[in-house]
Amino acid sequence: MKFGIMTMQLGALIPSGASPQNAMAQIAQFDLSSLVRQLASHGFNPIELGGDLVMFMPHTFAPPSINKLGVLKKELGIDYTVHLPLWSVEPSTPLTPVRQGSLRAVIDMIHATQSLDPAAYVLHPYGALASEFYRMNIPDSARALILQVFQNAARDSVKTILAETGIASRKLAVETIEFPLEHLLALANEFDTSICFDTGHVLAGFAGGIDFWDALEKCLPRISHVHLHDCPAYTRTRKLGYGQDHQPLGKGDLDVGRFLNRLKAANFAGTIMFELTVAEALASMHAVKNF
Repeated sequence: MKFGIMTMQLGALIPSGASPQNAMAQIAQFDLSSLVRQLASHGFNPIELGGDLVMFMPHTFAPPSINKLGVLKKELGIDYTVHLPLWSVEPSTPLTPVRQGSLRAVIDMIHATQSLDPAAYVLHPYGALASEFYRMNIPDSARALILQVFQNAARDSVKTILAETGIASRKLAVETIEFPLEHLLALANEFDTSICFDTGHVLAGFAGGIDFWDALEKCLPRISHVHLHDCPAYTRTRKLGYGQDHQPLGKGDLDVGRFLNRLKAANFAGTIMFELTVAEALASMHAVKNF
């Protein structure tokens, strides 16, 4: 198995202690290919390109930057995945103008990076608004009705993304986020997408109070991509893990050996990505080698 890392490394993007003027200069001069080279030098492969960089650093996904990333891919023999934009993006909102704008941001990112032939495009099919309603203190019958409204909008969005980009449906990996797992599974099954199994999100209880291993078995036939990080298990603490996920391996309840062995037994051939800092990911790699 190959283990990659995300480019959303805040310390590399904006060094701590920088003055506002220096921070702005850093943002304007930031070279994504240099960061990718640095991450690859630690042995990480593939590298997950964070689409949210486009919000503050639009030049990072402009043609000159994409060309440099393509050259680097060949030079280093690395692969890429792309985490599609999620900040401000609402693919499941029933408010059509907002959803259309969100889709434009997602589709533009796919078009911008298609020449890199990413192994996967990771999508949060439900936005922050859907998660808010999911956790709202309302009667179960009302919640079920409202969640179906968000589900219908997410269906329309996935259908549009696939139609307008022409990417293979299995290249689109819908992520286990803060929305009921059964809805995500229904979405993936209907459009034959892959699933990005986020270990920390599932442990945290974001996909519902489902046992981690039960969730893994339900998703396993479609998992093409893994976001790997630790978290205390909701099934043990009975508390949603807000702020407790994205921990290095060994800091939560993930049985790393059991998890990787199950993937291996299922002939998993996808990508695994640490959603951690470089230091945390290197420490986690040590845990992987010694499980």
